[in-house]
Amino acid sequence: MAVSDRDAAVVPTGAPAPSLETTATTAPGGGRPLAAAPLRGRSEFRYFALRNWKFVVGLGVVLAFFVLALVGPLLTDNTPFEFSGPTDQAPSSEYWFGTTSFGQDVFAQFVYGLRAAFLVGVLGGGIAWLLGAAVGFTAGYRGGWVDDVLNMLTNVVLVIPTLAILIIVAAYINVHSYATEAILIGLTSWPWAARAVRAQTFSLKTREFVDVARLSGRGTRQIITTEIAPNMSSYLLMMFILLFGGAILIGASLDFLGLGPSASMSLGLMMNNAFLSSALLLGTWWWFVPPGLGIIAIVGGLYVMNVGLDEIFNPKLRET
Repeated sequence: MAVSDRDAAVVPTGAPAPSLETTATTAPGGGRPLAAAPLRGRSEFRYFALRNWKFVVGLGVVLAFFVLALVGPLLTDNTPFEFSGPTDQAPSSEYWFGTTSFGQDVFAQFVYGLRAAFLVGVLGGGIAWLLGAAVGFTAGYRGGWVDDVLNMLTNVVLVIPTLAILIIVAAYINVHSYATEAILIGLTSWPWAARAVRAQTFSLKTREFVDVARLSGRGTRQIITTEIAPNMSSYLLMMFILLFGGAILIGASLDFLGLGPSASMSLGLMMNNAFLSSALLLGTWWWFVPPGLGIIAIVGGLYVMNVGLDEIFNPKLRET
């Protein structure tokens, strides 16, 4: 969790600046080193981030697929639903990922499917993040009956089987766009984030700098946005990454079940089409392996990156 400047140690004027490599503070009397000092700036974050292989690898994988989603459609002349070649064609120099049983280009379907995955992840995860943060901050800071009501609402939504509700709702309203799918995911994925933010807010609202802000006449919203939230910035970032990956998984599950949009391509819909066409039995592995590996790689990269961020922000876990 980030620490504000007012909590940082005061260094006398003219004293030499501490080296980034020396992050541990020596105990009085020359004893065992205490916990390393928290990050205090962007340069220090870059120093530890570039030396954390989990963060670098995870971020690299996610960025690679994101770039492919952006430029991939420029690398092919085919569209996802176009019958562009021979059926069941194995990967070749002409068709990089082969073709389906209907002669559709699998590579074209894959790159357009990546776009849908990132759209659902960012929008669905973002909505869940905003709702979870708003409910968690309000409940944790206000307390009393406000906390009781919001906590009861959070617990009710939390115990509801999210995927089952989404299946019922998606089947009833007949989802026609990935934006609608992402909104449904976001509206049902926020409770655990709200509980986590609420717990952190309970801890921070008793700090002295919050009392000073309260005595200075600042309102609730100002205190939350200028005092509490900045001290949770690292925690909020990691929470968004988890919600991002979760939204991609839920969206792919709905598409695989045939409950997502059918007018545009997604990774889950590719696997659904491959399943309905018995691609596994026919041995056309190139139809379902790329979307499956794509989902695993993106979500896995996000979680590995999140573990790396935890080690970067947490002095006790930091690798120097």
